[in-house]
Amino acid sequence: MIYHVVPLGDWNADPGRPYAPASLAEDGFVHCSPDEATTLAVVNAFYRTAPRPLLALLLDEDRLAATVEWEEPVPVPPPGVSGGVRFPHVFGPVNRDAVERILEVRWDEEGRATGLKQLN
Repeated sequence: MIYHVVPLGDWNADPGRPYAPASLAEDGFVHCSPDEATTLAVVNAFYRTAPRPLLALLLDEDRLAATVEWEEPVPVPPPGVSGGVRFPHVFGPVNRDAVERILEVRWDEEGRATGLKQLN
């Protein structure tokens, strides 16, 4: 499984179509993370002010219609992620049937992401 972070409103915006975040048009791929710990580090580095609730989509890499490439972060990994971690990048929209589970980011009282829980 690979993880992709998305605000609930963005995920629900067009449920009848494959999911295509702004990063697909801007960067040419959908940013993903390899595991929960890396996902939380990414959330704390880049998504602390994102609209909530914030979700983590668990994507089955084998079911994705688009190509996935594992690449080093550019220019450097976010704080809390070691330099050897490679990030999965999805080079196309995310077909919704590749989403295995949807988790919600949990926050502490200081606004830091602390974990993921099953979305009800």
